[in-house]
Amino acid sequence: MGGRIDIYIDIASLYSYIALVQVLRTQDLLKQHSVEIEIFPVLLGAINAGSGNKPPWTLPAKASYGYHDSRRALHAVGLSNVSPPGDLMEAGKTQLPLRALHYVKARYPVGTYLATWRYLFHAFWTLHQPPTTPEALRSALSDAPSNFGLSAASEEKSGGRLFTSADVEKIMRAAEEAEYKNVLRETTETALKHGAFGAPWLWVTNAATKQSEPFFGSDRWHHVYDFLGLPYQDVALLPPGVDKGAMPNL
Repeated sequence: MGGRIDIYIDIASLYSYIALVQVLRTQDLLKQHSVEIEIFPVLLGAINAGSGNKPPWTLPAKASYGYHDSRRALHAVGLSNVSPPGDLMEAGKTQLPLRALHYVKARYPVGTYLATWRYLFHAFWTLHQPPTTPEALRSALSDAPSNFGLSAASEEKSGGRLFTSADVEKIMRAAEEAEYKNVLRETTETALKHGAFGAPWLWVTNAATKQSEPFFGSDRWHHVYDFLGLPYQDVALLPPGVDKGAMPNL
């Protein structure tokens, strides 16, 4: 039992947002099973280009279905007031915030890193203020509440700030440096080498067998748990008259 899950996500990917929320809820339990998790910022546009894929909303039939699928997936994780921030092609130019996230990942505690992800997703998909320009990114980093999204109460605006003004300026400078441009490019290339054609992309390693396999999307966790040999409850149809919250002896 045990292993490792590398997760490759982009702010411009709605299902990456959903996957992050899922990971925030299960990370402590996964640690109890000796499963390490690491989240890597990658540029989805470059993954699409490198794999020959296209955004699903560019195909009318997929766009129509996506409305229903995304609504269901958001409801399942309790996310509301979520919608695209206008032109996704333009908003999807997320190189700057992704480089900033790589800097935060390297220099700050993991809780700060995860809260930064959570707030930048919130800025993109709920506030409709994509942090893709220096002005918008500086504003988002300055406004991010401490530990945002790491608990239900932490989404309140009344607490302290995640970063000081000095922190924000350090992050902004780093996001323009060649070092973090290279890190983002190399991480995106690693995802492509692992077969990525979209996000979220998971590269999962079983510690016992030493085998690794890819998983795509935010709805493959039962397959991930099965691959890692973890105990889990699958979706099950209940008999008539049984409340869905009950655990009948079938």
